[in-house]
Amino acid sequence: MDCFYEGENMLVIHPDECIDCGVCVPECPAEAIFSDAEPQATPHWLDLNRKYADQWPNIVAKKPAMPNADAENGRPGKAAEFSPEAATEEVR
Repeated sequence: MDCFYEGENMLVIHPDECIDCGVCVPECPAEAIFSDAEPQATPHWLDLNRKYADQWPNIVAKKPAMPNADAENGRPGKAAEFSPEAATEEVR
């Protein structure tokens, strides 16, 4: 989990720190984790993950999903609501 970083409404994985072990993939309820070799891992998403991993706090322990995670899973258009802000203590 050392390569996970927490934003206000999203987690990112630092692509340079990830060892592509795949352990996190089945743990993601949104099925949003892809190896950087997969087509879903576009340069846009890789750059976004790298940029915010360098700015946001590191997560070193598993946390419960956000309260609205189920409702947000797969909702169209939510990428436009991305917040560049780091997580606050109340979000954590």
